[in-house]
Amino acid sequence: AKALGVFPYAADLWAEGLLWAAVLRSPHPHARIVSIDTSAAAAMQGVRAVVTHADVPGDAAHGRRVADRPVFASDLVRHHGEPIAAVAADHPDTARLAAAAIAVEYEVLEPVTDPEKAFAAEPLHPDGNLIRHIPLRFGDPEAAGEVIVEGLYRIGRQDPAPIGAEAGLAVPRPDGGVEIYTASTDPHADRDLAAACFGLEPERVKVVVTGVPGAMGEREDPGMQLPLGLLALRTGHPVKLTATREESFLGHAHRHPTLLRYRHHADAEGKLVKVEAQILLDSGAYADSSADSLAAAVAFACGPYVVPHAFVEGWAVRTNNPPSGHVRGEGAMQVCAAYEGQMDKLAAKLGLDPAELRLRNALATGDLLPTGQTVTCPAPVAELLRAVRDFPLPALPKDDPEGDWLLPGGPEGAGEPGAVRRGVGYGVGMVHMLGAEGADEVSTATVKIHNNVATVICAAVETGQGFSTLARQIVQEVLGVEEVHVAPVDTDQPSAGPAARGRHTWVSGGAVERAARMVRTQLLQPLAHKFGMSTELLTIADGKITSYDGVLSTTVAEALDGKELWATAQCRPHPTEPLDDTGQGDAFVGLAFCAIRAVVDVDIELGSVRVVEMAVAQDVGRVLNPRQATARIEAGITQGIGAALTENLRTSGGLVRRPDFTGYTLPTSLDAPTVRIVKLVEERDVVAPFGAKAISAVPVVTTPAAVAAAVRAATGRPVNRLPIRPQSAVGAPA
Repeated sequence: AKALGVFPYAADLWAEGLLWAAVLRSPHPHARIVSIDTSAAAAMQGVRAVVTHADVPGDAAHGRRVADRPVFASDLVRHHGEPIAAVAADHPDTARLAAAAIAVEYEVLEPVTDPEKAFAAEPLHPDGNLIRHIPLRFGDPEAAGEVIVEGLYRIGRQDPAPIGAEAGLAVPRPDGGVEIYTASTDPHADRDLAAACFGLEPERVKVVVTGVPGAMGEREDPGMQLPLGLLALRTGHPVKLTATREESFLGHAHRHPTLLRYRHHADAEGKLVKVEAQILLDSGAYADSSADSLAAAVAFACGPYVVPHAFVEGWAVRTNNPPSGHVRGEGAMQVCAAYEGQMDKLAAKLGLDPAELRLRNALATGDLLPTGQTVTCPAPVAELLRAVRDFPLPALPKDDPEGDWLLPGGPEGAGEPGAVRRGVGYGVGMVHMLGAEGADEVSTATVKIHNNVATVICAAVETGQGFSTLARQIVQEVLGVEEVHVAPVDTDQPSAGPAARGRHTWVSGGAVERAARMVRTQLLQPLAHKFGMSTELLTIADGKITSYDGVLSTTVAEALDGKELWATAQCRPHPTEPLDDTGQGDAFVGLAFCAIRAVVDVDIELGSVRVVEMAVAQDVGRVLNPRQATARIEAGITQGIGAALTENLRTSGGLVRRPDFTGYTLPTSLDAPTVRIVKLVEERDVVAPFGAKAISAVPVVTTPAAVAAAVRAATGRPVNRLPIRPQSAVGAPA
């Protein structure tokens, strides 16, 4: 359907009597709203409704974890692009003109844009500027090493930058409720938030998931759906909104810009003794998922290494910068770039090979995290690192004169071959899977089979991670049927939770498997009873049911005999607990690890960088679909290269500069390097369904650290900022 162009994205939807919406957004990062005059907009021909904060019938604020974000700003504007009002009109151009005609009088205030100054600044929100503080204490504070290295690191604001911008359609219902069609990745949470803001019971709000044109976390933001629903309820007509690229950049959350200070202690042999760190997340105007991101950053601040003593201070603070939130690998990516920079510094000071230093400190199953949690899942960190270290390096241009050699900067780059230096660097990263700190991770699935056709009903949203394919594979394997359909997702189905952190592979896949096995038992029990044997002695393969002794042999279709069988099951992993006042606790269900060796070419005169090759070894538990596994790793690496070299949503005084794909540079196919998947370690996690681990996030986390390490090796410069600026890569190796 996608190849034919008939796949139903929200931007393609239409309904009888359709109106178009537009949102008025603040041009200021911080201002007091003196007055809002909508009369001119409401009087325009074709305008059907104008709504502001005064028209929100229910909760005026919303939020995933903390309800601190207003549907429409009422008294204060806290970031550039914050919604002020929304308009519904007969034509999209009319809606935009009407939105522009709304007269808002602002008293412009001085924005707080430096997160370090947020501590002493006047409160930007009634809840204050400090969202969360985690002081992690592990071991002896007096411990010290013979060798000490320090570093200051800055990580930029990466945007999810979906190719398909946000869009939605809201349709009023006869019962006074509303249906919202949008690319939600957590439809039940979106429904509950919307119902609270609309002043309705949850059952009178329905969210129907359309095609998701890319999702890196920004689809969790309901900020666009709420104005749509309000306008549909106000007008009694279907209302549609398709965001412009600028609105997309201004409207959704971004990766947290982060400031990190580190001090590593080691003995003379390179064994880590103590890690001290300060981590400051810029949450922007609202809390969103900052508390969760900070927990991951603090817990993984030492990386996949054994550290006997760790003391980490972590803060997430409000500023007048654009809101930050969940983006793949949140928290873990920022600290990975910093602790791997420290490991390179330590290796240089000790005169050790960077890979060897990492191997001497590699984490393994049974070791303790600095949170006090024992690593019970497979943790083959040393195996992964050895695999990429020992993999043959790509040929140098002088050794392969017939091959195409791209200079840094592309085929038409201005550089000279004599100014190019090659560097090799390592990155080792880790992420947690599922939610953390006591999150109730549960998913429900129903499997039906009738006329030899199976149907899976599960509210797990397909965001490109391959859940629909996985669900079909599970049912095909368990029930032996070839034709399996996955039903569209809406909130009439039981909740499956958000599509994030590899949840659906684990939790929703587990629910589908359990439901399918229950149907299998229903199918086999009559046959087993008839032949006086246990169902465990019967096998299903290629649509046939056979017994262990060959006495019974029939087809699944014959065994069904026109019956409809179905079962519903849940999957809920073992519980976790919040981190305590000293950062201690069993906060994570499972962990995944990755090692990457990056090879880069750097023009030391221009500072341009080309990533030549990425050799990857990853801990995957079990590969469920080889083609999808490869695609997810390659995609994660490409996103990581963007964070390393090009992607940074820049602001000036809180104002977003050039919110478009000219000002915000995404990596293209020309920037994508050769990816060598050296090793996939399939050591099954016994507590995970199928033993599988999440694949997508950990390459994103690890890639920027590996690229930065390779640029350091090529230039001898202390690369401590992401994305890497040209001036940071100019210079010759020492």
